[in-house]
Amino acid sequence: MRDPNIVIKTTLVTEKGTELTEKHNKYLFEVDRRSNKIEIRNAVQKLFNVKVEAVNIINQRGKMKRVRRVAGMTSAIKKAIVTLKKGDKIEIK
Repeated sequence: MRDPNIVIKTTLVTEKGTELTEKHNKYLFEVDRRSNKIEIRNAVQKLFNVKVEAVNIINQRGKMKRVRRVAGMTSAIKKAIVTLKKGDKIEIK
């Protein structure tokens, strides 16, 4: 098993993520692109001391960006939506 700090990069704080947290007890994380659902579940349980009910994954491709004549791409990322058991909570700072 890999280190939980490598699997979970950051907590994503967005409007959609905040709405999911308030209404459905789901949290949004940016995770390592090589990680799978089982590794993400174990990392969240170990880091935040909560029980995970479900993990959903989103692979977001990089977008084409252009600055004058120079074209490039943004990095691709992997997001995880983690559903916690009823009564569990994660304090996001």
